[in-house]
Amino acid sequence: MLSHTIHHGPRILSSVAASALKARRTQTFKAFYATIRSLRQPPPTVEVDDLDPRDNDFILSLLKANPSLRDTKSYLANFGVRPSTPENAGSVFPSTISTPLFLKEAPDISVDKQPEQAKPDPSPILSSILNPVYRRTALVKLQGPFTNKQLDSIARGMVYLEKLGLVSVIVVENDQIRGDDGERSALIEEIMRVVSALEAQGAEARPVLGTTVRLGPKPDDDQLREPRNFIPPEAHVFPSDLVAIRSALRAGEIPVLPPFALDSFCRSVRIGANDVLGALARGMVEAAALDDNDMKSSPRDPHADYSQDINLVPLRLMIISREGGVPSYARTGFPHLLINLTSEYDYIRDTYDPSWSNEKDSSLSNLSLARTCLAYMPPTSSAIMVSHRSPSSLIANLITNKPAVSSSLPHALLQGNRKLTRDTPTLLRRGLPIQVIRSLADVDKAKMNYLLETSFKRTLDADAFYKRLEQNLDFVVVAGDYVGAAIVTNEPSPNSSEPVSYLDKFAVLPSHQGDGTVDFLWVALHDESYGLGHLFSINPNGGKEGKGEGRDLVWRSRDDNPINKWYFERSSGHMRMGSWVFFWCDAEKRLRVEEGRRANAGLSYVEEWEENRLSRWADVITKIPSVWK
Repeated sequence: MLSHTIHHGPRILSSVAASALKARRTQTFKAFYATIRSLRQPPPTVEVDDLDPRDNDFILSLLKANPSLRDTKSYLANFGVRPSTPENAGSVFPSTISTPLFLKEAPDISVDKQPEQAKPDPSPILSSILNPVYRRTALVKLQGPFTNKQLDSIARGMVYLEKLGLVSVIVVENDQIRGDDGERSALIEEIMRVVSALEAQGAEARPVLGTTVRLGPKPDDDQLREPRNFIPPEAHVFPSDLVAIRSALRAGEIPVLPPFALDSFCRSVRIGANDVLGALARGMVEAAALDDNDMKSSPRDPHADYSQDINLVPLRLMIISREGGVPSYARTGFPHLLINLTSEYDYIRDTYDPSWSNEKDSSLSNLSLARTCLAYMPPTSSAIMVSHRSPSSLIANLITNKPAVSSSLPHALLQGNRKLTRDTPTLLRRGLPIQVIRSLADVDKAKMNYLLETSFKRTLDADAFYKRLEQNLDFVVVAGDYVGAAIVTNEPSPNSSEPVSYLDKFAVLPSHQGDGTVDFLWVALHDESYGLGHLFSINPNGGKEGKGEGRDLVWRSRDDNPINKWYFERSSGHMRMGSWVFFWCDAEKRLRVEEGRRANAGLSYVEEWEENRLSRWADVITKIPSVWK
């Protein structure tokens, strides 16, 4: 009999687990608050009863975001006020924050600060957390029509983001306003509705009714090379065209734009909102690069006040519509959770079924918009497609930059997750190409060595490692240019004709941890191993594309490995063996057949079946030698 403690992955979230999850979220929010407070002097003591009721929903949204310590640090890296040092005085972009942010000494650039007579004092609790912040920009497509109630909900989400430092540049689209003589005036009226809704929620907003973008391709320039794998937007922006947007942002106002452009005859004409947003994404990045170059070549006045500077480079693209996320072939029309645009874009378009959406469908055009904008935005940026019913998810996306539910969780757990509804948002990233390699000769050993040694912070015994792979390699999943890899081997089993499928190495470069690469890599690993045979495993990554029978996947990890918590959530079960934790993922398709057989065989059969396979696995993996020096 095995004397090890065995744990099986959760299938259903019980009321006890739900209570524990709620407590964990509360602790996590306290950690989020404590991390920010640790970087500044403590605020004055404030009683909970003093909290403005209008802030309750905002704080609840922060709580639901459930940020980890890494999420909190990432948020501070983007929005924490820059240290007021001479070396940073010459750049409009924040340098990497490697020293504490003494926020009390920093200039007050809170986006909430308004004239005293116009607004009541903000909540002391919120001020202690969020004031001041370094402001960043987001591009927002508001795709109506929306009722007044729906618009109020969306505006509340925009105000929440502004409190956290993300100032929206909104382009309004209304599919019901098209083709009649009053089109222009109706669109302007829609702009004013949005402005009024924002102001009703406490924000300052400015309608930018003049044309900001120009029709036609942009003349050749050296500022930004065109991405080669997509058609650029049918409009462009020169830095001088952004004056109105800059002015609004510097004044602490949210600019709201109609989908107008200047044609070759200098007429203001309506174009698609996607072309406006694509042009703005490119134009704002270019303008910010020019600003940075100008500041470096011309030192700034050390006595001047630059507290109203704002980084024009969009950090997020938000597409808010009645539809929400992109329907997925893997979830019978429920939305994709996370999309790797580089490797999944074409396949999603090819497998899309319009019957999944009840509204006038724009999922594919919005998917294309995300691809266009993210091609110009920084690699760490993301896009989110969200329903007007889920404004609080915008906060979670801003703080964590993660999907509402991880796409790498077991499929059975995803199917039963109450968070997964037709309104679940889709997070999109530029992503990386994913490839499956089945021959060791095709592996770039130099790059693989660097990846493994950098990730594990140990020296690899390369000769012993590759000698073993020559005999046992099954496949390697590689993300991008070896920024991540999963190596799976076939380990001979003395008492069985079927080898054990063993996850020998799973590694992601530290610079790509937290940017979605880990989830992209694990999903590809799932599709090639224990998820084979399912419709949702059909992905064109050079592997088996869903064809074949899945196999149980096993691996081991040191008991003090910080990634074990992540493994616990994705494995079917685990077993502790001395200083190791042994994990496994059941072959999903075969498990259904086996569960039916076990249900009719009684408890003794289940115990014997479980013990036999665990004993076989443990006997194999405990004999695998280390490849570290």
